[in-house]
Amino acid sequence: MNSSTKYQGVFPAFYACYDERGEISPERAARLAEHLIAKGVQGLYVGGSSGECIYQGVEERKETLRAVVEAVAGRAVVIAHVAANSTRDSALLAAHAQSLGVDAIAAIPPIYFKLPEYAIADYWNAISAAAPETDFFIYNIPQLAGVTLTPRLLEKMLENPRVKGVKNSSMATLDIQTFKMIGGDDFYVFNGPDEQFLAGRLMGACGGIGGTYAAMPELFLRMDALIRAGRAQEAAPIQMDVNRIISALCACHGNMYAVIKELLRRRGVEVGSVRSPLSPLEKQDMAQVDLCEEMIEKAVALHTAQAL
Repeated sequence: MNSSTKYQGVFPAFYACYDERGEISPERAARLAEHLIAKGVQGLYVGGSSGECIYQGVEERKETLRAVVEAVAGRAVVIAHVAANSTRDSALLAAHAQSLGVDAIAAIPPIYFKLPEYAIADYWNAISAAAPETDFFIYNIPQLAGVTLTPRLLEKMLENPRVKGVKNSSMATLDIQTFKMIGGDDFYVFNGPDEQFLAGRLMGACGGIGGTYAAMPELFLRMDALIRAGRAQEAAPIQMDVNRIISALCACHGNMYAVIKELLRRRGVEVGSVRSPLSPLEKQDMAQVDLCEEMIEKAVALHTAQAL
């Protein structure tokens, strides 16, 4: 793949795939990967928030990534999120990801303890050093990690030549432009919040990595195509419908990912439920899931009926 286009487009954040006992299912992970590639996505982001990484052990995360890489077989870009609570576990995951031949690794900052920026940089650089031949992306998600990627910290990290970009999940689209200005023309910033895919792209994001993409890949791919064609204004109604759908996905007792996994099951892609402490679906949720399914089907039919 051309290096100038490698990190562009629609990258669904891959979901944790479990069997009926709640154990990691490589077979279901492979099936989900096949499903998303068939939809036409440009890449997969494996082992992040949507992958329930903080509720899984190192070996479970390795098992999932191995299944995805084998299923993808070079047909799409794979970015592996490898951050864990300890630097040691993160380095093990990074080395394993490189051994599988992923395109890049990514990591959130250390969570729980409030660390100085030099300690955060040391953590990220130690992870990168464990995969010295693999591109590295910083994952900026301050609302959950409790740490904000500052311009000063990014400048420090750019001393590491493997740092190629940022997955930016802050809600301020200005951050995308700020990071691009610091990183330069060859620096990649992915938009994180699905609700602002269009805005993030217009502010300079190379593409998007998002937790709801796999529920409605057609809509994000359509927005991406319109933006590339210079017809961004036509993507605005799609973004509005996407945001309405996201609100509906979050309206159940069960966690949003449990809702999406049920929607996938109805499409023939069984990936199990979610892992505690995330809440599974309850019987009372099914009417809302029906509504979500109907909203997605209507939006896809409306916005993808005509060729570009």
